[in-house]
Amino acid sequence: MTEYGSYRGNWMQTYTGHRFYPLDPRAKEVHPQDIAHALSLICRFGGHVERFYSVAEHCVKMSQAVPPEDALAALLHDATEAYVGDMVRPLKHQMPAYRAVEDNVAWAIAERFGISPVMPASVKEADNRILVNERATFMRQTKEVWLTDELEPLPIVLFGWSPASAERCYLERLRELSVLA
Repeated sequence: MTEYGSYRGNWMQTYTGHRFYPLDPRAKEVHPQDIAHALSLICRFGGHVERFYSVAEHCVKMSQAVPPEDALAALLHDATEAYVGDMVRPLKHQMPAYRAVEDNVAWAIAERFGISPVMPASVKEADNRILVNERATFMRQTKEVWLTDELEPLPIVLFGWSPASAERCYLERLRELSVLA
């Protein structure tokens, strides 16, 4: 054991005061309150929005826009960000080591909530379509073309909830969808 870590590597303290090992994640160390709290404080698009918009709100809205059987997967699709942070898409695609760590955390989260670690097609589609809504609601309007510009927006309304509201709504939705929450 070293000063900063253990045989499992370095750990981080979560919001609830637990240890979490991002390089050696375990399902039993995944806590709903940690996920909801962290995602409520993480701003989408690396903060490049006109007003605060949390990853938690993004996930709640996605969970409401997919078929019911995929709702829990949609709610949890960005839960890894509670433990490894958020990274903008163009950069994430160039970081295979980060993606490997994120994938391992995703497996632990999937095991914890009893879902498949493979993201359903409906969630992937909704994650692209919601970008149309998010761009229109939270981004400065420009003439730049996004790859998602041809997609239909999701039938949802985005608000930019406060972190406290986003955390509460995330946990409420998780309780609706999971007996494990």
